[in-house]
Amino acid sequence: MVPGVEAQTPQQASPKIGSEAPALKSALAPGAVDDLRPISLNFQNVEITTLLQVFAEFTGLNLVATDSVKGQVTVRLTDVPWPQALQIVLQSKGLASRQDGRVLWVAPQGEWAQREKMQLEAQAALESVSPVQTMSMRLQYARATDVAQRLQGAGSGGGGRWLSSRGSVLAEPRTNQLFISDLPQRLTEVQKMLTQLDIPVRQVLIEARIVEADDQFGQSLGVRLGAGLAMPLRVNQRANTLALGAGNAETGAGVVTGNQVKLPAGSAGQTLNTPASFAVSLFNAAADRFINVEISALEADGRGKVVSRPRVVTADQTKALIEQGTELPYQTASASGATSITFRKANLKLEVTPQITPDGSVVLEVDVNRDSVGQLTPAGFAINTKHVKTQVRVEDGGTVVLGGIFEETDRNNEAKVPGLGDVPGLGWLFKNRDKAQRKSELLIFLTPRVMADGPAAVPP
Repeated sequence: MVPGVEAQTPQQASPKIGSEAPALKSALAPGAVDDLRPISLNFQNVEITTLLQVFAEFTGLNLVATDSVKGQVTVRLTDVPWPQALQIVLQSKGLASRQDGRVLWVAPQGEWAQREKMQLEAQAALESVSPVQTMSMRLQYARATDVAQRLQGAGSGGGGRWLSSRGSVLAEPRTNQLFISDLPQRLTEVQKMLTQLDIPVRQVLIEARIVEADDQFGQSLGVRLGAGLAMPLRVNQRANTLALGAGNAETGAGVVTGNQVKLPAGSAGQTLNTPASFAVSLFNAAADRFINVEISALEADGRGKVVSRPRVVTADQTKALIEQGTELPYQTASASGATSITFRKANLKLEVTPQITPDGSVVLEVDVNRDSVGQLTPAGFAINTKHVKTQVRVEDGGTVVLGGIFEETDRNNEAKVPGLGDVPGLGWLFKNRDKAQRKSELLIFLTPRVMADGPAAVPP
């Protein structure tokens, strides 16, 4: 029994070392992490080796301490898990421990660092003279050239080199085989890693629906008003007519048409529609005085819907791209003045990178472009662009709306003759009105579906 040294546990208040030692032993499995029984310690100026013996008796581990483990320690701990208590005691004296099975090694931290350094140097010296072996492995799913780059630490994903300094790898693309030369221990590790790497990658079908809805309504009203005077004359024994008005065009009946007020109806926002017109001409019996009134009106109502459904299949965490559209030429000039023709794309493009989560959902990194040919400019055609880029999480087979672009246009224009257009009742003869309303909306729907895995390939 060591005087003044006590260890307390929740079951026993103050057992003495020696007489009660069997009660402190524990059957601790090697490497067990669930044995966190608390221990209470109360030591004053006790040798560190004696304190380590208390831990050995409490845990049932075998203890080996080097000659450098010495000194006294004073500690008081109450109901602390024994691994934490052991770590605190060792750190207080600059010590560290390593467990090998049921044996606990204790030494100063400097000695551990020196010992591990010597072990690494000895292992490196042994590897430098050990013979290398060659192993061939045929991959079923992964690409041999990509795997060879990763083994040498040159892949795009980064990471360290899997082979030793003497190791080498040769990829055969035709048969998709790897020929690896390295130390036997490294070959075993590489073979285990390749077995986990060479597995089929799940695939995802992504279906996008791009809906463009357009609703237009337009109304336009205009008028053309003219008056003139026609007088018969004889010039050089030939009959002729002198017309006074906006124009001097003579009709077959001898009536001269002319409009002093030209305010016809517009297109009402519809580029493909021409307004209808109704004309009336009033003239006297001699047909030498006349009034022309032409009323034009247009009311147009248009609804359109464009649905695009691009679909693409890609592997998990692999970017896929699908596009369709038109390339428009336009002229560019260099600094020297030379001109050349280049092309710009007006495409429907879907670019997506899926990632399958452990719960079966799909994380989509999406980039959608919906371009169309716009109006013609002196430099070439303009391109109307609608672009959505985002990242969303969707359930397998579910549908998500990425976002929409809603546009609403309401235009009401009026043109009139100053003064005459404001006359009550007859003012409509001296003005035109153009009213247009347009609503357009763009919606993008995405539906990912994880494709079922096919039958596993049997290795040769």
